[in-house]
Amino acid sequence: MSTIERAEVLVTSPGRTFVTLRITTSDGVVGLGDATLNGRELAVASYLRDHLVPLLIGRDPARIEDTWQYLYRGAYWRRGPVTMTAIAGVDTALWDIKGKVAGLPLYQLLGGRCRDGVLVYSHASGRDVPELLDDVERFLSLGYKAVRAQAAVPGIGGTYGIRKGAVYEPAATELPDEQSWDTEAYLGFAPRYLEAVRERFGFGFHLLHDVHHRLSPIEAARFGKDVEPSRLFWMEDPTPAEDQAAFRLIRRHTTTPIATGEVLTSIWDVQQLITEQLIDYVRTTVVHAGGITHLRRIVDLAALHQVRTGSHGATDLSPVSMAAAVHLDLAVPNFGIQEYMGHPPEAHEVFHGGPTLADGMLHPSEEPGLGVTYDDEAAARFPYRQRYLPVARRLDGSVHDW
Repeated sequence: MSTIERAEVLVTSPGRTFVTLRITTSDGVVGLGDATLNGRELAVASYLRDHLVPLLIGRDPARIEDTWQYLYRGAYWRRGPVTMTAIAGVDTALWDIKGKVAGLPLYQLLGGRCRDGVLVYSHASGRDVPELLDDVERFLSLGYKAVRAQAAVPGIGGTYGIRKGAVYEPAATELPDEQSWDTEAYLGFAPRYLEAVRERFGFGFHLLHDVHHRLSPIEAARFGKDVEPSRLFWMEDPTPAEDQAAFRLIRRHTTTPIATGEVLTSIWDVQQLITEQLIDYVRTTVVHAGGITHLRRIVDLAALHQVRTGSHGATDLSPVSMAAAVHLDLAVPNFGIQEYMGHPPEAHEVFHGGPTLADGMLHPSEEPGLGVTYDDEAAARFPYRQRYLPVARRLDGSVHDW
């Protein structure tokens, strides 16, 4: 019987920091799992190295469900982003191994294709409205059928989602960048620039917008109502989702579709949101919600309540996690859309292979497993660099949700 012979925790920073778990079996089969938690990467690396790796050696790599239960239920201290990200690294690596042993791409083991490709959206942004409109035009010219739009609120330095380089990466400073925020200015400005996007480009593509947890429930209800003429595909994270019941108020006041879940890590964190149909899209991810095994449970629950998937796919998911997401997206019946930002060129020096983009859709590798390999020599050229996500402060100096 094949057993897990080695499990290595690999930390590298090719443009941004990634934590990768590499599992090798006694038969020489290698599996990769993403275990990146933006801004808290070393906490997960320690959890893996100090607590989970010793438990893996000698285990049967084929027993994926049993291993998931062992790591989750056996720890007593359950859930939370560090624990669930660490478990996800193990789970994804074991699915990668299973695909390689079977000689099949992962989506085949998940039931095969439900669609020809995975619809994606990317991020258009601008320091002002004309710059945003030019960026939307750029993405549409590249063949995207869905675009997220964000513009800087005039006079407010802490507007979320404004790209400074080729790829948006907010975790960019050695200590948190403290940014100013004004909710009323945002509420007066954002609906106008979304309307400007529709006026220039029409309704022949999907338009998305990320509120990024910054509104109270009643503010979010007002925003959703104000943007109804722009027919958004969704408004993302309108209010912090820890209080799931808060979404009832938003639902009562607007028909704008709601997406949330990128910072939620388990089926229990989204249970009420899904079963009461308080959201339209659930955005939990392979890497932060316990891996393919647990995310599939969330997706299946969502399917029962006509909630579709819209998984987070920012640059803080490594190419390993993005590959896993696309394989799952391809195989589930209630797929909605996949966020896709791409990665800096340095990341592709370390991670080879993975999905390819064509006509606004991602297509998985047909190689066995996930279809991604890890280049140790390239990784060594990018040593770990500490980077924090920003912190938002209201104009009166108090801390706000970033």
